[in-house]
Amino acid sequence: MTAISWFKWTVALLAVGLATGAGAVTFTPLNVAPGVYAFIGDTGGRTYKNEGMNANTGFIVTTDGVVVVDSGSTYLAAKAMHKAIQRVTGQPVKYVVNTGGQDHRWLGNGYFAQQGAEIIAARAALADMQERGAAQVEAMKTVLRKKLQGTKPVFPTRLFDQKEILKLGATELHIVRFHGAHTPGDAVVWLPQSGVLFSGDMVYVDRLLGVIPVSSSRDWLASFEEMEKLNPKVIVPGHGRVCDLAKARAQTRDYLVLLRNHMRQALDGGLDLQTAIDALDQGAYRHLANWELLKGGNASRVYLEMEAE
Repeated sequence: MTAISWFKWTVALLAVGLATGAGAVTFTPLNVAPGVYAFIGDTGGRTYKNEGMNANTGFIVTTDGVVVVDSGSTYLAAKAMHKAIQRVTGQPVKYVVNTGGQDHRWLGNGYFAQQGAEIIAARAALADMQERGAAQVEAMKTVLRKKLQGTKPVFPTRLFDQKEILKLGATELHIVRFHGAHTPGDAVVWLPQSGVLFSGDMVYVDRLLGVIPVSSSRDWLASFEEMEKLNPKVIVPGHGRVCDLAKARAQTRDYLVLLRNHMRQALDGGLDLQTAIDALDQGAYRHLANWELLKGGNASRVYLEMEAE
């Protein structure tokens, strides 16, 4: 079966899963290419019901072990994820890649470290985790309560600056950090043999992306441009359903371009922050989840970022 066929099959399966999942995390492995699986998280906020798993993770099965892409939001979520992996393969988890410093990318590290997995991340992601990790755990306490049991910041021990290549059996994985994006240490996991890309938080689809205080919209667009050069056939985005490059461009890149173009004109025209926000038309993206919640903060942060550039 071709990669495109696998993609079409997976999209159909995801549509069924999302229709019946009712917003709760299920850790049902979705096969997006031979040996490559995704766990599709909720597109809403972090809740007790979804265990903070409002993001996508996944794993790659090789003849020499399993590579997990992002360890999840908590120790218990990581444990549940591992059980789902074990229903697919008896291979041990050898590596966990953290694609960034957001909580649901790495707070499950402790569980996988106990299983003997080596944790890999960009050096910039480690710095972000060390800066924000304790606050992320504290913020989760009021939402997850007992489901946060066992969760504590456990940092990656294998670091890279721009690129790390893993070879397990016949499978090759490229872990690449371009310039940062949603968080400073955002990286992608690229599988050149199958054309599958785990984008981490570089790509949001089906829900509005979030520009947060540690984001850089300028770096995000520069990273997206580098990612496009890989020409992935299938993208497992950080949030939303498995997609292709065209959808990633439309719902991530083009939205960031809209924000930056508008705010550049506003700043050049001497508009203050509130006037610039009021003049911005984001209506083309109102169909995306969380639009009403995030659009104002996104506009504000991009204005302030560009004001300081």
